[in-house]
Amino acid sequence: QVQLVESGGGLVQAGGSLRLSCVASGRTFSSYAMGWFRQAPGKEREFVASINWSGSSTYVADSVKGRFTISRDNANTTMYLQMNSLKPEDTAVYYCARRPTSSIIGAYAPSGYDYWGQGTQVTVSS
Repeated sequence: QVQLVESGGGLVQAGGSLRLSCVASGRTFSSYAMGWFRQAPGKEREFVASINWSGSSTYVADSVKGRFTISRDNANTTMYLQMNSLKPEDTAVYYCARRPTSSIIGAYAPSGYDYWGQGTQVTVSS
């Protein structure tokens, strides 16, 4: 069983920054690709970013490209999402998730993930 716990969300003004963390249980963290998704009220879950097992490959949604950076620390079984230049439309619950593969091919679809965290709220005020 894998547990994923997100933290780092909060309330920030537009233009500000936040760094989300996702800590994973289990010793196989480094074998799997990971991803971040978000879901705003009344909207479907949206892909944000993904990272392969080693951190050498990443894939970021166009809506956040140039503002968000995904990274991971396999030694500490932690994944991060650095969010800069935040906009009100970034307001959502942010979820981390694990893929059952080391690759990020096809990582944009929620169905490509097998474990999910409980989410952390990010609110950006204008």
